[in-house]
Amino acid sequence: MIALAALDIAGTTIDEVGAVYRVLAEVVAEHGSPASDADLRHWMGADKRAALAALTGDPGATEFLHDRFVTRLSEVYAATPPKPFLGVPEALAALRDSGVRVALTTGFDRRITDTILSEVDWRVGEQLDAVVCADEVDAGRPAPHMIHRAMELTGVDDPARVLTAGDTALDVQAGHAARAGQVVAVLTGAQTRTELEAHGPTLVLPGVADLTAAS
Repeated sequence: MIALAALDIAGTTIDEVGAVYRVLAEVVAEHGSPASDADLRHWMGADKRAALAALTGDPGATEFLHDRFVTRLSEVYAATPPKPFLGVPEALAALRDSGVRVALTTGFDRRITDTILSEVDWRVGEQLDAVVCADEVDAGRPAPHMIHRAMELTGVDDPARVLTAGDTALDVQAGHAARAGQVVAVLTGAQTRTELEAHGPTLVLPGVADLTAAS
């Protein structure tokens, strides 16, 4: 039986209309040469600092670029607020009502994460049991550290009782690296079924709203 659902934020539980990758591409292009679509897709779901360093080839500028990214994305979110995908609040409530703990994991840092959670009025202890950001662990996806930290925060010690869900190949890879019992890919984000299935998810679903029926 599943004890913990560890879910990605942007493109998985929260609809922000792909703003994160548009802004990431803009910041990279402004710094030098534009990143290819293939390169951007490779870094979807990653720690945004790691993505900026790799995409620009300029690790020394990472903090400056990340600050620009956070500022620009915050402006976009202020103009077009992110919102939960249809049916997701109900799915999270149903999971928690059934005794499953719900944690969010994300490649964002705490500044962006708190902005999103404030916008959708989600809080730890109410709709959620834990939130883990990429800059709070040793490495972001595809490493399993955010999932492991979510397990620690929610008191779940058996990875076989963990379900992970995300919209990117890196989400799937992280789930497998954590040895999660169920590694779910969802089709609400920027990556295709073909891209996701190449990494062997346990299940591919239309979205997180379908999790309760599947689990």
